[in-house]
Amino acid sequence: MKQNLIPTKEALWLAGFLLLTPLTAAWLMQFTYGVLPWQMPLPAALANALCIALLYWPLCALTGRAAPCCIGVHIAAGAWGTANWFVSSFRGTPILPWDLSALGTAAAVAGNYRPIPTWQMLAAIALAAALIVFLHPEKRKARLRLTGRLPLRLACLGAGLACLLFLVPTRRLGLLGVNTDVWDPSGSYRTGGCLAVFLRNTEFLKVEEPPDSTPERVEQILAGAEAPEPAAVPVERPNIVAIMNESWADFEACGNLRLSESVTDYVRSLDNAVFGHAYTSVFGAGTSASEFEFLTGSSMAFLPSGSIPYQQYVLGDTASLASLLRAKGYDTLAFHPGERTSWQRDRAYPRLGFDAYKCGDDMDVPQTFEHGYVSDESDFRQLIWELEHKEAGQPLFLFNVTIQNHGGYTAADYPAQVTLTDVPGEYPMAEQYLTLANKTDQAFRTLVEYLEDFDEPTIVVMFGDHQPSVEQGFLDRAYGVTQDQMTMEQYMGRFYVPFVIWANYPLPESGPEVTSLNFLGQYLLRYAGIGGTAYDNYLWQLQTQLPAVTFVGYVDADGRAYSHLETNGFTPVIEDYQRVQYNNLFGGKERLTALFDP
Repeated sequence: MKQNLIPTKEALWLAGFLLLTPLTAAWLMQFTYGVLPWQMPLPAALANALCIALLYWPLCALTGRAAPCCIGVHIAAGAWGTANWFVSSFRGTPILPWDLSALGTAAAVAGNYRPIPTWQMLAAIALAAALIVFLHPEKRKARLRLTGRLPLRLACLGAGLACLLFLVPTRRLGLLGVNTDVWDPSGSYRTGGCLAVFLRNTEFLKVEEPPDSTPERVEQILAGAEAPEPAAVPVERPNIVAIMNESWADFEACGNLRLSESVTDYVRSLDNAVFGHAYTSVFGAGTSASEFEFLTGSSMAFLPSGSIPYQQYVLGDTASLASLLRAKGYDTLAFHPGERTSWQRDRAYPRLGFDAYKCGDDMDVPQTFEHGYVSDESDFRQLIWELEHKEAGQPLFLFNVTIQNHGGYTAADYPAQVTLTDVPGEYPMAEQYLTLANKTDQAFRTLVEYLEDFDEPTIVVMFGDHQPSVEQGFLDRAYGVTQDQMTMEQYMGRFYVPFVIWANYPLPESGPEVTSLNFLGQYLLRYAGIGGTAYDNYLWQLQTQLPAVTFVGYVDADGRAYSHLETNGFTPVIEDYQRVQYNNLFGGKERLTALFDP
């Protein structure tokens, strides 16, 4: 008796359902990320569908129920696209593989944000509900069951595992047009798909060694840097207070805003002070990256986009300002009035050379709050407490990361006191942020006025870690240009934060006006009269050529900005910096310890 080899209508229906589900889930994922289905190249859609099929088909094989699995993967795909959209809109980059090590930090601050869904997200919810209704009838679910169909279940399992041939190694996804873009990860997620590009970014979990990075070559680079002429500092081993102020920005510097009052008038009015601006490598988030640059002199320019140095690279003893000053006889203390474990600071700070670390739970002064976070006033009073209670005559290096100005800026019970006089109320997030920045200016006055009468020489630097994530319309108004019309110099302005250096003894010099966070520590050491390592000498010489080097680009001594994507006369200088940094961070047994460590 001949078997009927023609597939039945039921079999065709089931096969079509199993094949189409990963593709429609991929489109839904991109839709919630803000990409319309026809805007996604078909090869990239297939690549993301394969990623989803790797999960979906084996689930169908194991459970025997294609309908619930279909609903589940669509919801998961939509949620992944939604999460990436919110993260990208908040900090400028989507979710990256190394973010998974900072879930605790994200959860700690998530409650202060009020996400507003896009129309695509609302439409996706409606589509998911329609799918559930469509698949709900028992007759339809029965047609999609694989129970009793062992060959089909084995085929699903085999097909799912076969997807690995296209996905491992992940660079094979490039055959389908899925590529990473370290300078524009959000854009690469739009064209290549949130899931497939995420997997491709795992290729950057290990930092590649730059060419010609032998110890001999690095030693040659460092040997070419001579120690700078010491500054005429009238004191020895002053206390050093470094304050990295959360989201502290200087939008007034652009000259395009009309505010009801200045939010930087006190720091600008200080005598015996240096007020300038520094370029950072992050926007809207990424505080620990700015800490890392300031403390180590390393640049995020040579590390993967969005990477988290404290979790990924500070895995053992790491040379920093803290380790240098400890070797010079300083006590070293870090203080952050937030969660102890955020960004894994509790692990990173000892490795960076800090003797002790205090968090919000350890504060010795009463806490006051601004929009739900410990105020800068309380924060700075804790700094005063530390100076008052330290051993007399024993120099202290105190590194402080504030939290008052942290986003989001949507607290309903926190009325704005600083407004845009020409469009009051149009940008409520920005006005709430400006109100907070004004509180910072007032709190800094309290600290300076105390130190003016403090009987030990003390130098203070305060700088921002990144600009705040507020309304794009406000940012366009502040910059005087929309992002799509920006020149390279204007684009780097998104990563521009203020700094102020003040001391209760005469400062020896008046610069700089512009720097970047990886070089700012060198000025702090210089104005404190502290000599550094061969690496510090190299950084000082480097910044005379390129005053700012960041992930975004770099600036020459004439103020011209350049992208890392272009090749020019400074390219060899940048490549040498990359070689030196690689040996410092990843050199292992070939690391030139004597040139980096105090």
